[in-house]
Amino acid sequence: MAHVAAFGLKAGASTLAEEVYHRDGVLQASMMHAIQSEQKSALTGHRFFFLFVVLLATLILFPYAEASHFGSYAFRIIGSFAIVVSVYAAKIHRSLLILAIVLAIPALFERIVLPKVNASSFSTFNIGMTFVFDVVIVVLIFRHVFAAEQPTSETIFGALCIYLLVGFSFASAYGTLAAFQPNAFYLDPRTNLHNVPDRFDFIYYSFSTMTSLGAAGIIPVSSQARSFSILEAILGALYLAVMIAGLIGAYRPNSSA
Repeated sequence: MAHVAAFGLKAGASTLAEEVYHRDGVLQASMMHAIQSEQKSALTGHRFFFLFVVLLATLILFPYAEASHFGSYAFRIIGSFAIVVSVYAAKIHRSLLILAIVLAIPALFERIVLPKVNASSFSTFNIGMTFVFDVVIVVLIFRHVFAAEQPTSETIFGALCIYLLVGFSFASAYGTLAAFQPNAFYLDPRTNLHNVPDRFDFIYYSFSTMTSLGAAGIIPVSSQARSFSILEAILGALYLAVMIAGLIGAYRPNSSA
């Protein structure tokens, strides 16, 4: 009887140990899953913030892109990375994902190679597709941002991303226009080291026009170039005055980000 009782005690202890081990394993798995969920939530919950940082980095590196080879490579890498982050931040539906990837390929090529603006069909195609890609991303992010009932900090970053993306979109539009009309813009030789405008010139001109700063040394000559410039200046002023101001006014710090 004592032998049977000892055997039963050992079996019970073994079963208890197995239960404790199983519970520990389940607890550890639950903790790992919770940590991974928090990390994923931190990443997906700040899509627009990451995109804003990347776009801002692109503008910061922009003045140094032509000054050195390192600056040029860094500008290309950040510009290419901005396209990937834009697709990620836009939360594109599966039905539109293929279209976004198709449009992103020429946009990536245009960011990496930085082709000279000319009338060749290949260059015009890449710059034009880059403009279409930028417009699609702006529309998708706009839908996500202004569909929110209560603005959050992430919503405001999304609105700021739209503002920066509009500037890059108009830069692509000016490049496309210059490809069809080589004399659409005039570069003052007293303030420029080259005569033919490139992507860096159009980025500078676009953001200077949108912020009403004025791009010294670059003058729109053709009627289409002047019309685009007026349109961008109006959109930039209205967007800041109406959209951004409205979001910040409705934002409450205690809202969930």
